[in-house]
Amino acid sequence: MSAGDSGYHRIRSDIIFGVLNPSGRLKLDSMKEDYGLSVSTLREILNRLASEGFVVAEGQRGFEVAPVSIQNLRELAQLRILLEHHAMTESFRAGDMEWEGRVVSAHHKLAATERAILTAGDDPELRKRYDGEFHQALISSCGSRELMQTHSVVFDKYFRYALQYRGSATIAQHQALLDCALKRDIEGAKSILTQHINSCVAHALAIGTLK
Repeated sequence: MSAGDSGYHRIRSDIIFGVLNPSGRLKLDSMKEDYGLSVSTLREILNRLASEGFVVAEGQRGFEVAPVSIQNLRELAQLRILLEHHAMTESFRAGDMEWEGRVVSAHHKLAATERAILTAGDDPELRKRYDGEFHQALISSCGSRELMQTHSVVFDKYFRYALQYRGSATIAQHQALLDCALKRDIEGAKSILTQHINSCVAHALAIGTLK
C-alpha cells in the first residue's frame, strides 16, 4: 500500500472513530507531522474524503471534518434501510451455498466479538470490522458491485453515530438476520433490519450529544 493510500485509510478511520472531531478544522501543518505525509498528499487525501462526504472543503479556508447532526443520522439511517432492503432481496434470491458460507462465517466472527464485548469491554474498531463484514456478506450476492460499494460508504458514515454499543439487543438482531438469511425470509429480514437500524438511531438520540 502506498503512503497516500495508507494515509487515506488512517485519516478516514480517525474521522469515523472520532479521533478527529466532527466539524474540527484539519490543519495541514499539524497533520503533516501526525501522519507523516506531505502537504500535497494530504490535500489529495482530503479532497478524496470530501468527495465521499467525510470532509468538508471550505475553499480558501481549507478543510474540516464533516459535522454530525440528528438530521444527517436520520438521512443515513433511511438510506441504509433503502439500500439494504433492495440488496438483501436480490442477494437472498440469488444466494447459493457459497453465499451461505460467507454469511455464516461472517456472523460467527461478529457473534464472538459481541460476546467478548459483554465480558471484556468494547473495541469499536473490531466491532465495526465484523459488523460491516456481516452486513456486506448478507448482500454479497446482490449482483451489483456499485451497490455494495455505495452501501459500504453509507455504513461507514452511519457508524460515526454508532460508537457506543447497544448490548444484547444487537446480538439478538444479528442472530435473527442470520436465521432469516438461511431461510431466505426476505420480508422477515427487512423487518428486523429496519428495527435494528431504527434502534441504533433511538440509542444515539438518547445519548443526547446530537443537535
